[in-house]
Amino acid sequence: MKKINLFPTIFSAARATGLRAWQTGVLFQKVARTALDTIQDVLRAEIQKGNAQLVADFLADKALPAAKALLLKRMTTRLLMRIGLRGALASSVVGWILPFVLEKMIQVGVKTGFFEKVKNYDTVTDALHRLDELKRAVWKIIAPDAGSGVELLPDDAPMPSALPTPKP
Repeated sequence: MKKINLFPTIFSAARATGLRAWQTGVLFQKVARTALDTIQDVLRAEIQKGNAQLVADFLADKALPAAKALLLKRMTTRLLMRIGLRGALASSVVGWILPFVLEKMIQVGVKTGFFEKVKNYDTVTDALHRLDELKRAVWKIIAPDAGSGVELLPDDAPMPSALPTPKP
């Protein structure tokens, strides 16, 4: 009787599946980062033109339909050029990643009070700094720190005296 050994087949299939999932995760993060950068560029350009209220209204979903369509068209066009794909694949990738990143941006904006801060902005520079803060917060939501506990400290923060010891 012939002995069938399934374990090597199962292990190689699991390894291939894990590799594909890992590669997809990296590709998703790359496309999400590109989409976030594209959205940031378009919104920064509008703020620099003096349209900070339009940006706040766009992110709060209170902007006029024509303004929304114009901003979305600019974001879509820039993202299509940046991701390096062609044809229907590029359109479908942009069709699911752009709304996803915008949704996360709106959620973080509501949670952090971004809209109230931008409405009360003093200068264009202040509004741009607030937009950068929003981008960093959105990236933390999209690609969280996988439990490493790494924190970005300000330049003037004191150095820790010792490394923390892991808990058993």
